[in-house]
Amino acid sequence: MTRSRLLFAGAVFLGSFLLFLVEPIAAKQLLPVLGGSAAVWITCLVFFQTALLAAYLYAHWMAQRPRWLLYFALLLVGFASAVSWCMRSGRAGGGSTHPILTVFAVLGSTIGLPFLVLGTTSPLMQVWWARLHGSGIPYRLFALSNLASLLALGLYPTLIEPRLTLEAQRIAWCCGFAVFAVITGVLAWKARTAMVHPITQDVTAKAEEGMPALPAQKLLWILLPMGAAMQLSAVTSYLTANIAAIPLLWILPLAVYLLTIILAFEFPHVLPRSLVTRFVLVMLAGLGYALSKQDVEWPLRISIGFFLIEAFASCLFCHSEAYRLRPRRASESTMFYLLFAAGGALGSFVIGILFPSLFRFNIDLVITCCFTALLAMLVTWEDGWSSRLLWGVATIVMAVQIFWISIVNQRNTTVAVRNFYGALRVKQKIAVPGITLRTLTNGNVEHGTQIFGTDEERKTPTSYYAEDSGVGLAIRVCCNGRPRNIGVIGLGAGTIAAYGRPGDRIQFYEINPAVEPIARNVFTYMRDSGAQVTVVEGDARTSLSHEPPQEFNVLVIDAFSGDAIPLHLLTAQALALYRRHLAPGGVIAFHISNRHVDLEAPIAVLAKTAGVKAVTVATAANDRRGEFTATWMLLSDNQDFFAQPEIARAAQYPVPVPGLRPWTDDYSALLPVLSW
Repeated sequence: MTRSRLLFAGAVFLGSFLLFLVEPIAAKQLLPVLGGSAAVWITCLVFFQTALLAAYLYAHWMAQRPRWLLYFALLLVGFASAVSWCMRSGRAGGGSTHPILTVFAVLGSTIGLPFLVLGTTSPLMQVWWARLHGSGIPYRLFALSNLASLLALGLYPTLIEPRLTLEAQRIAWCCGFAVFAVITGVLAWKARTAMVHPITQDVTAKAEEGMPALPAQKLLWILLPMGAAMQLSAVTSYLTANIAAIPLLWILPLAVYLLTIILAFEFPHVLPRSLVTRFVLVMLAGLGYALSKQDVEWPLRISIGFFLIEAFASCLFCHSEAYRLRPRRASESTMFYLLFAAGGALGSFVIGILFPSLFRFNIDLVITCCFTALLAMLVTWEDGWSSRLLWGVATIVMAVQIFWISIVNQRNTTVAVRNFYGALRVKQKIAVPGITLRTLTNGNVEHGTQIFGTDEERKTPTSYYAEDSGVGLAIRVCCNGRPRNIGVIGLGAGTIAAYGRPGDRIQFYEINPAVEPIARNVFTYMRDSGAQVTVVEGDARTSLSHEPPQEFNVLVIDAFSGDAIPLHLLTAQALALYRRHLAPGGVIAFHISNRHVDLEAPIAVLAKTAGVKAVTVATAANDRRGEFTATWMLLSDNQDFFAQPEIARAAQYPVPVPGLRPWTDDYSALLPVLSW
């Protein structure tokens, strides 16, 4: 009996650990075609929830109509697919024209089958346990699976990613999958033998004691997990876009989500239902107030902590209520998990795909809170009129908040566009009489500002691109009066076009198709430029790899101020590609202004490995001229460039970080360079 328990627990634990470990590994393949947008992870979450739904559908079918030969075949094919994925390159193909389809195509073709096999583990093990041991449904195995998922989630960025290359990660994962296949194969054989044993009918009869689930109960098996998944996705999106552009911040909401499942299924009686319900009500009221104060800036730690607590309260409520309404019959357990997974997939789909196509502004979180209040009214309906009135009023108040926040978002906004890559807004304000200031933002990250005053002010580069900034110095002194050929990765408002003179050529590379129309029509840097200005759409590294040498005098890499750093633009292979496109003596300018990531040391290591010189140029803010604090790194093998007085006066030498390895296409880790 003890050995059997260990096998079941080991299969569930290992399956869930591998399930969550493969997610960040596979998602890294998408960087070369989709950049570092936080939406990449949200869309990956939609795929994983959908794949989990398919796995639970197969598990439900397998539990009702066992096809053991098919299961063993799927196990073998899944292992073969895992080996194939481990042996191939981690770099994805495709393009950024249809990013959602690209995510599903790449993940489906690489880890689809292994993910399906791993996803069936938890529900099938519970059914097999009930049939082998004649006991009730062991829901604590579901809690154990989420504990393993939480462990994998924590270990990957802290221990695995900083120490192992992607190839080593895939090989180690494949070895773990082989162990998992052996354990589940043994348990499947035991379950198959038990199915034909004479005592199975008695065991099954005992497991089928209890009332069958009602249709309304089954509907809540979908709606409650859907509410929790919406909370996970909406809080993740809001935190990374509107609170703090911190890489790896998505780990915290997901950890909270998994923790609530563990508490709900393993320790259901620790927190009384009445306490959880009141806790949710207080947090929803506080969140509604916080979201209505769009112009108020809260301390960073307080903001992140508050939103995580709200997600914890709401997800715990949804998962606890789902556990309370769980089936009592073993034959309905796989149906429960199937509908549970359907709710999770539906919730992530609504936030990750549906809402970005419906709403110009990110109001996903307030809609999610309104849906949570509606769910609370439904599940507490039988508690009496006081509960119905309380949650009915809460639902109405949250619905009013949706319209109010939509109105607040429109203030001082001239353009608002939302797509896969984020929510772009152009904010306009009157700085002083006669001077208008326009700013392009993506969430809380500013991507360019222009002063509409005199002609000189309108044509003056501002924000991070002032004339005394690193990029300003590089462009002004690079060519000694000759026509300049400039490449820029990252368009923004097109501010660098202000440096263009007649005879110059400036070519931008921009992955977000919504940016170029804004830069051309709302801002005037590109229209006023004396240079020939062109824009290449798509991931810059992919575009550059297909182009002949461009002979850039200055190549500007400006894609690191946002929330998810596109690491594939910071590898040794990427630097070699940039140098191939430089003219002799050309300069590469990296924009590394980021409050949460210190990219100076990794770029310095890359420069040293490549045998080129690197200096840092940091400039202070000047509010009167609309200039921000900016940090740039200039790389070149041209010693005469660094010897010029303007460069020599501004240059600072990077401070090395001991033990930091050069980033490559097969190895990168952000955690060691996060600024805590």
